[in-house]
Amino acid sequence: MEYDIAVIPGDGIGPEVTGQALKVMEAAGRRFGFGLRCNVLPYGANHYLATGEILPASALAEIGSAKALLLGAVGDPRVPMGPLEQELLLAVRFHFDLYLNLRPARSLPRVRIPLKSLEPGQKIDLLVVRENTEDFYMGLGGRGTGDLRLPVKCRRGNYDLAGDINVKLTPGTEAAAALGVMTAPGVARITKKAFELAAKRGEKNIHVAGKANAVPSLYGFWDEKVALEAKKHPGMTFTPMNIDNLCYQLPRAPLDFGVILCPNLFGDIVSDLASALIGGLGLSPSANIGDGLCMFEPVHGSAPTIAGTGRANPLAAILSGALLLENLGETEAAQAVDAAVTGYLTHSPSLPYEIGGSSPAGQVGQTITGMVEAGE
Repeated sequence: MEYDIAVIPGDGIGPEVTGQALKVMEAAGRRFGFGLRCNVLPYGANHYLATGEILPASALAEIGSAKALLLGAVGDPRVPMGPLEQELLLAVRFHFDLYLNLRPARSLPRVRIPLKSLEPGQKIDLLVVRENTEDFYMGLGGRGTGDLRLPVKCRRGNYDLAGDINVKLTPGTEAAAALGVMTAPGVARITKKAFELAAKRGEKNIHVAGKANAVPSLYGFWDEKVALEAKKHPGMTFTPMNIDNLCYQLPRAPLDFGVILCPNLFGDIVSDLASALIGGLGLSPSANIGDGLCMFEPVHGSAPTIAGTGRANPLAAILSGALLLENLGETEAAQAVDAAVTGYLTHSPSLPYEIGGSSPAGQVGQTITGMVEAGE
């Protein structure tokens, strides 16, 4: 069996870490009897600077013909912040309605955890479940002086949104505004997934991030719809927490948390905090899941200052590859990649630079590839 995989290596360290992830995934395929046909696409900063094009409609169609998409990283200091992230990364999430963003964070061998609250042998095992298509990531907003005119036009998997918002400021000062939107079906489906994932992990409670006391129109709605969906899951409970309190409590008592359900904006913040607790962004994979094509990417950014130096840590990309294999139904292969990463961190005499070692990305990938092939 062969799987068609679209690959966007992207910017900065993206091509380096994606290249290592593909080597490891291909090794898992050889061991477990499947192949990967990889269609490597050029989109990112270099393509944009050369052509003025970010992600054409034809690219979305090409990506959609694959079984999954592996993304390296997006962002480049030569390009103003915003266009690449919104018109490539977010465009893929929205076009394919990738409403479920999974960001696991777990303790790994020989990785120093910057917490005095943990006793020796205690391990963090978190799963941030982030709603991925709504909230303030809708891409709706603007700025002006005196009059704010915000055209509203976007499409999601289960609805279209269109109209205009006009606001007049007196006196006419310069101002900016953004529109956050949540829908009852959008909140219900991500809450359902969070409870299902908690049950799969053997947990009976989820923590839910919100901020209804300060933004009741949006996050009060979130809390209300989460509570309605929770009633459909007997035997399961949830603990609502204001986002500021959650970010305060999580480093103090990380073992009290398992599945954390977050609206889009807060999920982005909490998952980076969780990455810091386990030792760094270079250890944190993610999956963007919908009902069709799914996208997999490391949580970290493009890190342009270390691109080409060999100092990139490919482990998050490799673990994202394991999530991709799991999504394809190649569970044994995914488990073999996870086991090889654990074995590498346990036994390798040298680790990636990010966690105190001196191994360049290529050496890390080569070692893990060999362990996958050998079944170690």
